[in-house]
Amino acid sequence: MPITAPDYSRYFTDGTTFVCGRDMTGTLAVVRVGELALSTGQVVACDPFVYLGTGDVEPFTVAVEPGRYAVDAAVATLVRPGAEPGPHPHTRVAAVRLRIRDVEVTGWELALLPGEDPAELGEEQYFGYDVDAGTGCFYDASAEHAFPGTQDEEGVVWAAMESVGYGPGVFMAQGEDGHNLAGFTSGWGDGSYPTWIGRAADGTVACFLTDFFVVPHEGETEAESGAETGSGAAEAEVRAS
Repeated sequence: MPITAPDYSRYFTDGTTFVCGRDMTGTLAVVRVGELALSTGQVVACDPFVYLGTGDVEPFTVAVEPGRYAVDAAVATLVRPGAEPGPHPHTRVAAVRLRIRDVEVTGWELALLPGEDPAELGEEQYFGYDVDAGTGCFYDASAEHAFPGTQDEEGVVWAAMESVGYGPGVFMAQGEDGHNLAGFTSGWGDGSYPTWIGRAADGTVACFLTDFFVVPHEGETEAESGAETGSGAAEAEVRAS
């Protein structure tokens, strides 16, 4: 069967600890990325430095009411027992959540693009978006061309990313005509990562959540973890770019 979602409520609980590959332990903290404007309610997730403005990505098939919605990141601080601490904490973005409603999630489903069918997925496969520049993002479909210069390594998205410095790898970029973008580094780097839709008990959308496989899923071995592979814990069904 396709990959299943773990208990993501743990990821967004300050102080949650876990063990990952390379003999490291991690502690999670929730970091507010910002407030995302969804003028159409059609959500796009991609690597902005590769796909933003190209017209090569589509919004997910599930849309929400237009509005402004909070974006939070689950940021892991990683330590190796016995190692001397460096001048800056070793942090990785484990997951990012676009919160549509502040309610309990009772079920998860893969966020899909037009033409994708979960029934076609094999054992431990998933639909995910490609990351080739170590970064992911959320934005409204109408903002596709609101960030000129991104493909030329200039403009507000690049400036926002460069302003992060040694802090948690999250940022907001303000584009043209009131559009904005929530960006974040992608866990251990390049790979293919699934986005999930969390639904409330009444079936409404509670959130969109991208998992960057920093926290091993239940039953996953260290050799299979994102820390070892750099590309996720399960075989991906990669979307065509």
